[in-house]
Amino acid sequence: MSEALLYSFRRCPYAMRARLALRYAGLAVRIVEVSLKAKPPEMLALSPKGTVPVLVVDGGVIDESLGIMQWALAQHDPDDWLLQGNPAVLELIAENDSTFKHHLNRYKYAERYPEQPMERYRADGEVFLQKLEGLLAQNGYLLADHLSLADVALVPFVRQFAHVDREWFAGTPHTRLQCWLARILQSPLFCAAMAKP
Repeated sequence: MSEALLYSFRRCPYAMRARLALRYAGLAVRIVEVSLKAKPPEMLALSPKGTVPVLVVDGGVIDESLGIMQWALAQHDPDDWLLQGNPAVLELIAENDSTFKHHLNRYKYAERYPEQPMERYRADGEVFLQKLEGLLAQNGYLLADHLSLADVALVPFVRQFAHVDREWFAGTPHTRLQCWLARILQSPLFCAAMAKP
């Protein structure tokens, strides 16, 4: 396998989760940090939609973060992040990427969505946080007692939600979720994936 190339933006949650999976799988990847205001023409030629992440590997292009994560784990998944194909993994990611992401966008950028107050968008998103809190009452992580694809795919989005109003998040009763978030954000894997290239 030739060296892979990843077009990324450090703070983008989709790029973040792709980098986490690639690093976990131990794959050699050259990361190109993209300015979202001046996207490189070579990236746009490979993926005209112009969003990150974009992985170029063995002459092919994968331009969806979940696809990149699944490709990485197909190469090497030493700790069974796929949970032996448990369908709950992809179901939870799908709910995050659709419903929760919708509410997160409105909460984070409430001034762009004046139809409802910010607190309403936060309450809508908090329904998903309550679900995650319930899952963490059963396991150390969302679906198992170790990290899985679900944890790593969701954590950048929960992080964004928590950071809109950190004081509010710290005061919620979601204590298991707070610990889960802090544990992952302080992990060597996350710190390495977030290091400036």
